[in-house]
Amino acid sequence: MKKLYRIYVACLTLVLLLSILTIPALAVDDMWTVANTIIVDVYTQIAGISTVLAGLMSAVAVIGAKLSNNQHKVDQAWDWLKRIWIAWAIINGIGAFIAYVAPFFSGLATLTP
Repeated sequence: MKKLYRIYVACLTLVLLLSILTIPALAVDDMWTVANTIIVDVYTQIAGISTVLAGLMSAVAVIGAKLSNNQHKVDQAWDWLKRIWIAWAIINGIGAFIAYVAPFFSGLATLTP
């Protein structure tokens, strides 16, 4: 019984210390502003990386098509080039679509008590 009492007192002391030492975190911006900043930053990084990779892979596909002596491999290289361009257009099209549609929803992301 005495051991259980010591454990109980130790747990309560730990909870009390944690509650006293906890520092409240105050947000500078609201949730929607922070979410918008994160989304824009992440998408900018993705679009930049996809552009670099699309350029690199396009160069590899064109060089592969030009240096190959087999017509089947040349056709495969041009198919890959088309897929790369389509994927790049879709990734950048998503950003253009979001940039076009976002002003229509500017007033809807508010919470009123």
